[in-house]
Amino acid sequence: MELHIRHETLYRYDEPVKRSVQNLRLTPRREPCQRAISWQIAAPGRQSAQIDAHGNVVHMLTLDEPHREIRIVVAGVVETEDAELLTLPNEGRLSPLAYLAETPLTRIDDTLRRFSAEHLSEHTLTGVFDLAAAVCSAVKYKKGSTEVSATAMQVFSRGEGVCQDHAHVFIACCRAANIPARYVSGYFYPGATEQVASHAWVDVWLGREPGWTSIDVTHRKLAGGHHCRLAVGRDYLDACPVRGVRRGGGDETMQVAVSVATSEQQQQQQQQQ
Repeated sequence: MELHIRHETLYRYDEPVKRSVQNLRLTPRREPCQRAISWQIAAPGRQSAQIDAHGNVVHMLTLDEPHREIRIVVAGVVETEDAELLTLPNEGRLSPLAYLAETPLTRIDDTLRRFSAEHLSEHTLTGVFDLAAAVCSAVKYKKGSTEVSATAMQVFSRGEGVCQDHAHVFIACCRAANIPARYVSGYFYPGATEQVASHAWVDVWLGREPGWTSIDVTHRKLAGGHHCRLAVGRDYLDACPVRGVRRGGGDETMQVAVSVATSEQQQQQQQQQ
């Protein structure tokens, strides 16, 4: 499947920012399941690219001149493999065991540990799917219900959240059961009639064979051709699309617009113009 993607992020500040440094994880990962046919990043300032320890493409964006807004636009075409079961080798510098480590966002308490033991009875694909269903039942999807700083324990206690929260609760439960799990950020094409947004899901390590198995917890399905992978990490902070620091600026507002279309939809739109 060919996915035509455009993602615009606009930051505005009440006061001039003297200097900004942003890490952009906005380039599709180089993996067997996907290939970027074309991809561009448009942003002010200087950019330098590197591959981090998780295997993500990271662009460091530096703005040394005073500014009151930053507009970042990425766009391109990504070809994805529409496999029935998406599995991946361990391609990064880190061992899968690194994704057993607890992080502040995936910390677990006794209540969540008991929940994991109850719903993750076996270290198999069936077992992790049972867990995904249980997480979605315990944490109802509600858009805008949490902030990016919400932890797995906070979300579980509240009983509502978004895809990022489903991923963190699921990851915490997997790690409690000694199953390596990592956070995945990217894009999801839900179909022509549904609203498109950035998305988050999870890779679980079920052994060298099959390797990393990609599970969309929110949709209770395997991730596949409708998913474009941007970054992976121990949690959201390792894989978030934009993260940085600034000096000055006062209060900040952010606007995000994402569109994902198939080649057929793209052609229809061009014909209508």
